[in-house]
Amino acid sequence: MSGLPAIPLTGMKRLAGLLGSVAGLLAVLGVAPPVSAHPAPFSFVDLHIHQASVDIEVVIHAFDVAYELGIDPPGRVLDPDVLGSGTQRLAALLRDRLQVLVDGRPLPFDSWSAAEVLLERQSVRLRARADLGSPPGVIVVSATLFPYDEAHQTFLNFYDDGELTSQAILGADQTRNEYFVGSRQGTLAVIRKFVPEGVHHILIGPDHLLFLVGLLLLGGSVRRLLTVITGFTVAHSVTLVLAVLNIVTPPGRVVEPIIALSIVYVGVDNLMVRGGRDMRVWIALVFGLIHGFGFASVLQEMGLPSGALGWSLFSFNLGVEIGQVTVAVVVASALMALRARSDVAGRRLAVAGSIAVMAAGTFWFIERVFFSGGMA
Repeated sequence: MSGLPAIPLTGMKRLAGLLGSVAGLLAVLGVAPPVSAHPAPFSFVDLHIHQASVDIEVVIHAFDVAYELGIDPPGRVLDPDVLGSGTQRLAALLRDRLQVLVDGRPLPFDSWSAAEVLLERQSVRLRARADLGSPPGVIVVSATLFPYDEAHQTFLNFYDDGELTSQAILGADQTRNEYFVGSRQGTLAVIRKFVPEGVHHILIGPDHLLFLVGLLLLGGSVRRLLTVITGFTVAHSVTLVLAVLNIVTPPGRVVEPIIALSIVYVGVDNLMVRGGRDMRVWIALVFGLIHGFGFASVLQEMGLPSGALGWSLFSFNLGVEIGQVTVAVVVASALMALRARSDVAGRRLAVAGSIAVMAAGTFWFIERVFFSGGMA
């Protein structure tokens, strides 16, 4: 074959790495460079999702195939007679380095088609199909096709009933991608994932919890406490959505110290309250806006499914509210029971608790400003 120059295998990967950035940009733009002149460290995985099956198509550059099969010069891979004997080895490679989970269960692609030569792409293609017992909800793809090449990237395309619905790039920094199928099963999968994540986040977030506890320390009627909690919920829900949609995105180095200051402020306000003045609803509303940005940073780090953004936002926020209300009910019930037995003990606990809230908030503020690069 004369389509590819006889580049030694030892230098092949180094050259591919140098040209990777340029070739990647061209690939994204849909421009097909002459691969024979520019070996690019890319492969392509297409998943075609149906109600009862998943079809997978993997396209691997001839240079990578040649490296795996030990064929030199690499251009010989594009000879069907030479490639034919390597199909089983390529299929074994894909079984070891490419994993597809459907609703948590491994999808067995046991029977791969014979490797096809794609001369115009200077590549090789393999296909397989796996049958499903039920319509899919969430599909997780993990791929490290060529672990010895840190520059290698895998372009991942999801087709839902024939329509391209999601794309991702897997590489050394990200080897896993999660896709929620655009169906009722996909929606349920989003809810099952993000509701527990929201509950988990509020329960392990001591700053958010302490702010909430500080708001409850002074007690009050059930209606009053519900109003305070609702104010906090509405406020942080608004900024959570704004931040996730990239409408308003203040930096974390500013948000986190202000969250700490909000905790200090709650403690101070509790100690300074006089007569019938009760500003807790307004405090919950104002500082709840800041806490929403804190929730958003966590949600964005998790990676939101672009095809189910609304449901993931709703589910995560619902989880936060479930955790928040659970904590509020436990704390408020305990404080009410204590005040019912001894109003003096209840007042003393409110003072001691407010001082503890102030101390914790002050500690976090100093830590986040002076030891975490905040506010810089």
